[in-house]
Amino acid sequence: MRAAILYRTADVDSSPLSLGEIDDPEPDEGDVRVRVRACGVCRTDLHVIEGDLPETKRPLIPGHMVVGEVDRVGDGVATLSVGNLVGIAWLRGTDGTCGFCTSGRENLCAASRYTGYHEHGGYAEYAVVPADFAYALPDSLDAVRGAPLLCSGLIGYRALERAEVPERGRLLLVGFGSSAHIVLQLALHRGHDVYVVTRSANHIEHARETGAAWAGDDFGRLPEPVDSAILFAPSGGLVPPIMESLAHGGTLSIAGIHLSDVPELTYETHLFHEKQIRSVAANTREDGRRLLEEAIAAGLRPDVVEYDLGDANRALQDLKHSRTTGTGVLAIG
Repeated sequence: MRAAILYRTADVDSSPLSLGEIDDPEPDEGDVRVRVRACGVCRTDLHVIEGDLPETKRPLIPGHMVVGEVDRVGDGVATLSVGNLVGIAWLRGTDGTCGFCTSGRENLCAASRYTGYHEHGGYAEYAVVPADFAYALPDSLDAVRGAPLLCSGLIGYRALERAEVPERGRLLLVGFGSSAHIVLQLALHRGHDVYVVTRSANHIEHARETGAAWAGDDFGRLPEPVDSAILFAPSGGLVPPIMESLAHGGTLSIAGIHLSDVPELTYETHLFHEKQIRSVAANTREDGRRLLEEAIAAGLRPDVVEYDLGDANRALQDLKHSRTTGTGVLAIG
């Protein structure tokens, strides 16, 4: 099969992915093999490729926003059949027995494993995943537009839940890339007012076009304090101004898997009046099921930019330098 392969950690501007032919993977017991139709390009892929996360498997096929059709089923699989349309997300395995797993918090399992990080992902014509961690998708789903839901949508959904936006509340999104543009649509569907702070002029315009009540590049120009906020940009330096922008009792949810150091906070200015900061760690499978249900009900339509598999390096570079709006997606099948 064709695949975009990472042999060494490097800056994406050096085009570190090599397009090559490798043997087709085979499913083990409990696995399914998926013929990939589309795979989204995620900021987490940048963190994996550039070494912001501890190095694991090399060589590695990145990618964890995968939509495709089951084409081979391993022994013991009874929940999926050849021809089923499925999604593959970041979380691909847990021990299933620890206190976190048995209390609905499997995303915190110390033995958790991830697609495109511990095991090969979806920048390829085929991918293998444990059947228990594959998401059944409706046959009518557009593979390219559906792919962003498998991570950008999932992590955004969990961050939105963790932000505890009150009914018809005011939500601030900081950074406006792939995940934020999906969350904005979800938040509008729930009846919230959404404000956006982002440094890129094209992202400001995209936020306004998607329905933001206000979008700009200056916290000082926000129309009013907000009830909740989600930080998508991987910059800890943004935490203090966000906390100053929260109303009493407000919550900041930090969506990124990687964040630069947070500067010193002042209790009176940033934390008093029961303000709180919450981190987000991956997602649970229940998050995925709930998101997909809500996305279909809300008619969510992620904005995408299509790339060929051979253009994976360019897609990552465009993501890093904010040259695209919405989500870059490799159209493979």
